[in-house]
Order: sequence, then C-alpha cells, then structure tokens
Amino acid sequence: MVFKRMLRAFGVGGPTVDTVLANPNVRPGEALSGEVRIAGGEHPAEIDHVTLALLTRVEVESGDNEYNTTVEFHKFSVGQRILVQPRQNLSLPFQLPVPFECPLNVVGGVQLAGMQLGLRTELEVRGAVDPGDLDPIWVHPLPSQDAVLQAFGQMGFRFTKADNERGRIHGVPQQLPFYQEIEFYPPPQFAGRVKQVELTFVTTPGELHVVLEADKRAGLLRAGGDAYGRFAVSHHQAAGTDWTATINQWMSQVSGSRW
Repeated sequence: MVFKRMLRAFGVGGPTVDTVLANPNVRPGEALSGEVRIAGGEHPAEIDHVTLALLTRVEVESGDNEYNTTVEFHKFSVGQRILVQPRQNLSLPFQLPVPFECPLNVVGGVQLAGMQLGLRTELEVRGAVDPGDLDPIWVHPLPSQDAVLQAFGQMGFRFTKADNERGRIHGVPQQLPFYQEIEFYPPPQFAGRVKQVELTFVTTPGELHVVLEADKRAGLLRAGGDAYGRFAVSHHQAAGTDWTATINQWMSQVSGSRW
C-alpha cells in the first residue's frame, strides 16, 4: 500500500490526457476548437483544473547574453473540480480564442523557419505529478497581414528567418510581453544601402499596425544604423492598400537618406 501511494505521487497509474483539435490551422483572432480527452487510470483521481495554454519560443536579451525561453502567452480554462473514476473516459469540448497578437508560423502554406507554436494541455491532479499533452498549431496570416506579406514577395524581398523578441514597441497598442520579427533581405535595388528589413505586426480586433525596421549599411557619405517606419490602418483598409507602393516609398526614403 505504501509503495502504491508512492507511485501515485509520481503519477503512475493516474489519468492520462490527449487533446484532439478539429483543425490545427487557425488565424489570429479566430478560435481553436476540439476536445480534451481524459482516460482514468488505476485509481480515482481528483482533477482541480484542466487548462489549455499557447506556447512559443522567445529570445531574451540580458546584458551581453541572449537566450531562448518557452513562454506561455495565453491560458484558457476547460474544466475544474473533476472526479475521474478508474478506466473512465471523459471528453471536454472547448473553443479556445487565439489572441490577435499571436505570432505567425505559416505564410503561403510554408512554415516559417525558427517559429514554433504549440498548445499545451495541463491537468492539475491532486496529490500527483501533472500529466500533460503538447500539440503543434499552425497560425496563418489574416487577409490584412497577408496583403503586406504579398507585397514583400512581389518586391523581391527574400525571407531569412522569424523569431520572437521579449520587449515592447513604443507607440503601438501591444499587449503581449514580446513581439514577432519576420526578417528579409532587401531587393537588389536596395541591397547596397540596406542590410535587412524586419517586419512586425501588432494586431488588434479593429486595426493592423505594421512596424518596419531597416538595418542601413554605412557608406562614404552616410552613417549606418536603424530606420523605422510605422503604419496603422483598419483591416478593411489594409486589404485595399497598395503596400508595394507604400513599402517601396519607405525603402527609397530610408536608403536615400543621409545621417
């Protein structure tokens, strides 16, 4: 009996969990739907909470050091105070809203290198180690975001990588403690003056904020450094904006300016 109690403390013979998504593909502001399936173990178990959490990797700068850490950026309660009998099967349906600021990890059907997003299921089981489940999710751009990304492709920008940076961007309604940077090499006509361009979306239910950062090359009569651009439009306006012209004009100003 003592040995069995010890095994329970390590989660042996306890309930197991499996989350099944109806569709792992989603866009910011939409909902992931599915069900959490709990299978009872060898003995009754009291589950205090069943929680879903969205996770991603975030780069953190601390002094002269940089490191990556896993960040939970959205949590959602599916159930609480649940008694699971031995061998009992339970199913808890859910509709998990995805934040509008959720990073993207799929563009044009292709996964963005460096971007990982997951849905973790957590059981808080009384008196035992929490079993869990982790499922990948695929977050595609909204039509407004896709209009900007399409312009980058049409102009000849070349995607290099994407990551999340801890911190906040001044002047935008950012809610999450990090922001996504999608990095590109510039088209040939700007390559001599700009090393790379980083694109960040800060999205709300009503607006799309586009933040651009250009890493300028130093030249004989110009200093290097970073140049920034910010554009804020409604989602409806974003779909009708000529982003190719807008970005081209900004790039021309950035590459032609002298500091």
